[in-house]
Amino acid sequence: MEIDIRITRVPLALTLAVVLVGQAAGTAGAMPREAPTDLFFTHGRAAEYTVTSERMKVPMRDGATLACDVNRPGDAGNVPIAEQFPTIVYDFNAYDGLDQLAVDSAYLVERGYNILLCNVRGSGDSPGVLDPFGPQEQQDNYDLVEWAAAQPWSTDKVGQSGVSYGGHTSMLSAANNPPHLAAVIPVDAFSDWYENTIYRGGIRSDTIRTWQASTAPATEGPYDEHPMYDEYWIDRSVKAKWQNIDVPMLQVGGWYDRYRDPMMQNYGAHPDLTWVVAGPWEHGMPAGQKADIGTGAYLAWWDKWLREDDSAPLPAQRINSYEISSEPVERGWQEFGQWPPAESTELTLTMGTDGGLSPVSTEQGTRAYTVPEDHTDAAAAAVIFSTTPLPADVVITGSPTAKVAATFTASDGNLAVIIDDVAPDGTVERITQGWLKASHRNGSVSPESVIPGQEYELDVRTWPTHFRLPAGHRLQVQVRSDDYPDITDDAPAGDVIVRTGVGGSSLTVPVLPSATVR
Repeated sequence: MEIDIRITRVPLALTLAVVLVGQAAGTAGAMPREAPTDLFFTHGRAAEYTVTSERMKVPMRDGATLACDVNRPGDAGNVPIAEQFPTIVYDFNAYDGLDQLAVDSAYLVERGYNILLCNVRGSGDSPGVLDPFGPQEQQDNYDLVEWAAAQPWSTDKVGQSGVSYGGHTSMLSAANNPPHLAAVIPVDAFSDWYENTIYRGGIRSDTIRTWQASTAPATEGPYDEHPMYDEYWIDRSVKAKWQNIDVPMLQVGGWYDRYRDPMMQNYGAHPDLTWVVAGPWEHGMPAGQKADIGTGAYLAWWDKWLREDDSAPLPAQRINSYEISSEPVERGWQEFGQWPPAESTELTLTMGTDGGLSPVSTEQGTRAYTVPEDHTDAAAAAVIFSTTPLPADVVITGSPTAKVAATFTASDGNLAVIIDDVAPDGTVERITQGWLKASHRNGSVSPESVIPGQEYELDVRTWPTHFRLPAGHRLQVQVRSDDYPDITDDAPAGDVIVRTGVGGSSLTVPVLPSATVR
């Protein structure tokens, strides 16, 4: 079917000029703050020790062992110091990279920390079957923390940190609450393996399949065999155990990372225990990326919670966030007392029948597209809505949510909501996205029927962001059924009809500073 993607000329400048005036203040020509000014990030101590290392097999409660390196502070002759130091379980993952992790963590050993580096069961020299984040791996992690605390060279204060896989295990460690775990630093960590990675909005993701094939091939069958959110996934979930967490968490992640949503979910579950550092980073440690925070924050965190050093600072505010943008000049690091910021407000924009996106509702109507046969046709199979050029900068601080009033001619359907920044020259930069399978509209525990021809009001929440749209740019939202490889192109054939205009579909955007729409 023919797709109408005309862009409206509803005078958004007239409706938002008063709303947005002042948002551009301090941006044109401003120099970004590339380094946080908080003393938390500049904390430091001189190195006092050398690094000693011992390879050993650490016993688990079932008699199995994990292959580990124990790196301890040493004297000038590289002999371990006969004192007790706090221990950090460092990047507990399946990648068998203990030598590189030793290099990465040497800074902490030199300042008085034991570092415990271990391959998870079924990886490296740790025998067994690899089941990422499964019950056995979680039990092993618990045992590892408690084993470390009982060693004569360790105090009873144990921390855990890691990135990606190691960030996930750090969060699960906190959720399982071993008695001697005192604090964690999860970097790029999940809240729920099912919804963050495997089934996004109930739709299987292809992004993770390459990782499965190379790292955990035994998961390929089970992941496909459990499309619903059942006990298999609950057993691997942090969210299902949020109530157990009682240790401080320093959530570190990037606004370009695939786990920025769970970063803020984990914060929201325990805002009294959590501090967030969100930078302009892609997946991986901040080191070497733009606006890297260095080593001070990590040392300050461990000095505070493991050494119980009262002189070690915590962040002055709960949220340290780097404002990103499609423009080369950004405001850089900002501090907020909460997330979303207290001063933010919600701006609701109607998806117009004429393709506009505006606080002014247009006449009611519909727009439609045909589900593509495969992902190569996805860009053309969409309905697209756009504002006119913005009269001033708009800063998005949170998770935009689309309310899509949709009718499917098939017995189910996928929705991908993609939010873009469109520059005056037509360049499109994706800001964020979210997905939902229609039969999972009320959750993924059990599907609900989709009756062809019946309209459903579907809420699609996108990943959070801290993004500045410059004046003169346009905010665009795409509604479509495919977003490969983030989701698999498995939507059944048919048409999707989206109700538009007054009383129809809309996009609600959290913006900073506060706005009152007239």
